[in-house]
Amino acid sequence: MEATPTKTGSLVERQPSAGVNSEKPGEKGGDMNKVASIQEVPLPYYDDAESLSKENAAPLATAEEIVTHVIHVDDDPTLNPWTFRMFFIGLGLSAFGAVLQEIMYFKPQVVYVSVMFLTVLAQTLGTAMSTFIPRRGVIGRFLNPFPWNRKEHTAAVLMSSAAAVSALSTEALAVQKLWYGGYPNQAAGIFITLSSQLIGYGVAGMMRNVLVNPTSMLYPVNLPITTVMETLHKPKMETKQRFKVFWIVFAAIFCWEWFPEYIFPLLSAVSIFCLADQSNPVFTNLFGGSQGNEGMGLLSVCFDWNYIAGFGSPLWMPLQTLVNSFIGYLGGIALSMALYYGNVWRAKDFPFMSQLLYDQTSNTTTSVQYNETAIMNPDFTVNSTMIDQAGAPYLTATYVNYLITSNAGLTATIVHMLLWNYAEVSLGWAWITLSNMKKILDPSVYMFWRHTGVRTEEEKERIRQDPSIDPHYKLMLDYDEVPSSWYFLVFAVSWIVGLVCLYVMKSTLPWWGFIIATIFLIVFTVFFGAQYAMTGFSYNLQPIFQMLAGYMIPGRPLANMYFTTYTYNGITQGQLLLRDLKLAQQNKLSPKATFVTQVIGCVMGALLNYVMMITIVENQAAILKSAEGTNIWSGSQIQQFNTLAIAWSIAPKMFSIGARYEWVTAAFLVGFLAPLPFYLMHRFFPHQRIWSYLNSAIILWYLGELFVGLNASLTSYYILGAFGQFYLRRYRPQWFVKWNYLLSAALDGGTQVMVFLATFAVFGGSGNSIAFPTWAGNRADNFDYCAYNAQS
Repeated sequence: MEATPTKTGSLVERQPSAGVNSEKPGEKGGDMNKVASIQEVPLPYYDDAESLSKENAAPLATAEEIVTHVIHVDDDPTLNPWTFRMFFIGLGLSAFGAVLQEIMYFKPQVVYVSVMFLTVLAQTLGTAMSTFIPRRGVIGRFLNPFPWNRKEHTAAVLMSSAAAVSALSTEALAVQKLWYGGYPNQAAGIFITLSSQLIGYGVAGMMRNVLVNPTSMLYPVNLPITTVMETLHKPKMETKQRFKVFWIVFAAIFCWEWFPEYIFPLLSAVSIFCLADQSNPVFTNLFGGSQGNEGMGLLSVCFDWNYIAGFGSPLWMPLQTLVNSFIGYLGGIALSMALYYGNVWRAKDFPFMSQLLYDQTSNTTTSVQYNETAIMNPDFTVNSTMIDQAGAPYLTATYVNYLITSNAGLTATIVHMLLWNYAEVSLGWAWITLSNMKKILDPSVYMFWRHTGVRTEEEKERIRQDPSIDPHYKLMLDYDEVPSSWYFLVFAVSWIVGLVCLYVMKSTLPWWGFIIATIFLIVFTVFFGAQYAMTGFSYNLQPIFQMLAGYMIPGRPLANMYFTTYTYNGITQGQLLLRDLKLAQQNKLSPKATFVTQVIGCVMGALLNYVMMITIVENQAAILKSAEGTNIWSGSQIQQFNTLAIAWSIAPKMFSIGARYEWVTAAFLVGFLAPLPFYLMHRFFPHQRIWSYLNSAIILWYLGELFVGLNASLTSYYILGAFGQFYLRRYRPQWFVKWNYLLSAALDGGTQVMVFLATFAVFGGSGNSIAFPTWAGNRADNFDYCAYNAQS
């Protein structure tokens, strides 16, 4: 039973505080170590923005000032999230999100279910139930006990958010069914899906004191959602104007998106250069970007918010992250064009952009795909003799560039975090002390049923006096905490189940490989979880783990896929759940309510992912194995996963020092060295902020970002990002703090609703697609008028 909080209102006064940066410059954990991450943290709005002067509405420098000045540090402990209404909406949206996301992974164009979309939908359903269900009688009071409240809303969103993902294990299982002789044991398939989804949650929960509770772990992606939560649940008189503007923008973008998405697709990629010269292939490679694998989209203008904010709205991305990514983006265009037109690695014999493997017989006029089945043994391991006879496959130059910069970015991230944010990330291993090691041997540690999470007054006071802890967390100290043993139990059970299932289903992943995967999961969650929490930048680790598996477990593509499932998928799932733990903290949902809703969402999402995968693969197997697919179903995602697994299974023949793509491996060393010049220059010239502002990890990642997909939206992305995070924030701070995140939320929500409806109404989600008539603004397969031929 949770303790009932007795404190209400604000825990801290809204005044400047020394906070986390009170130490002297140069001391561990002080200003010098935080400037690279915290100086450009985005801000939500002020309640009384209209009355603020320019002086006291100026951007705030530290995360401590942000959470004590602009994010509401108050709580109403009388609000109850434990209602039938919350579970009904949470479970319903969990089913909806899990099924929809799994379906979308078997579509030609993957669409992601956003938390903002779930937030708006949950509010609509909750308000409707609160309004229309009578509160008379026992049943009425059970179904609708009081007006729909913010904590119910938060709990339902967290549950559905945890479910609305596509488990990577279902892709591995689909590949095993289609190309490796059928499904393994069905029970093992179900449990490995549950295990791979929950293991990341267990690790994330045990690290919440490091990656959630500190003030510096702000999670910028949550700010629009928190803004909407506050707007929707405040008394209408207080937020009447904002509420009105939110729904006007929501409706406007919903109507507008039908044009670039369906009626007038030219608006998704307007390229002046392609319109001026429609027969120049160089222009296509450089300026094109409206089709998959068409070009780099330089200076193309996009009017489609679905593409602009596809991986995060530029309005909430911190300016420092935007600047570093823009440097990498421009450098990546120059590097990719130089590699291709310099014919490095026979680049001109293959498509400009592609992720497939190609045969050595390809030439400048014909690209021949590599025959993967010809090099496989009957037990689906790779035959080295056949590879020697057929020759190692080739990759496109732009894809090799992506692999090089990704590997360099991996080690650069670790070094950057150690140099600039050692105080934060060191907490990830600071608990490893002799006394704590002795505690691990104490049986009572594992008696989770005895752990209530009730804090002593001494523990509460110690946390309240800690200047590094988020004031929102301090406000929740009167709620019972979730004991770390509960999260450890989730991790331990998931680990044991995963090990057993991998053996039963003959995954070819050895037991020691699974242990190494677990170590990678824990260590990388610290570094990349902290980077994501501070900067809003999430790193794609999939190719790196497939590469590591290729070297450790050569010749076993199935083992490669399951190793990646428990590393990359586990880290990604952990980051998403850490993000939602912070969202719960900002909205004052009790820790035990958060734990219950997230576990239910994870379990329900994993089960429905598996069921939908089985259904789709059984009914669409021929289409999923075909190269072209249809306009309704496509196996491109699982084909890519399988292709990369095979490529990395022969990594020593392709990527080792002396091999054709040796720089893919050498890039790890480059990444270790990349942050050092910036750090040394900052040490020698501490007053020149430029050296602390540059983040080599983000720059390196974006050097290889443009290797696949639709790229026409990036120019608009950076223009809007500069407008919000630079112009408004610096020169119109009152507008920025009042409207920036609210508008971002409205744009995201309206767009997601439109995309969802269009998917089933006209894009074939219900089985039949309805194409809009071809006209000048809707030229199929050539929206931007670039010289374009679909590449294999």
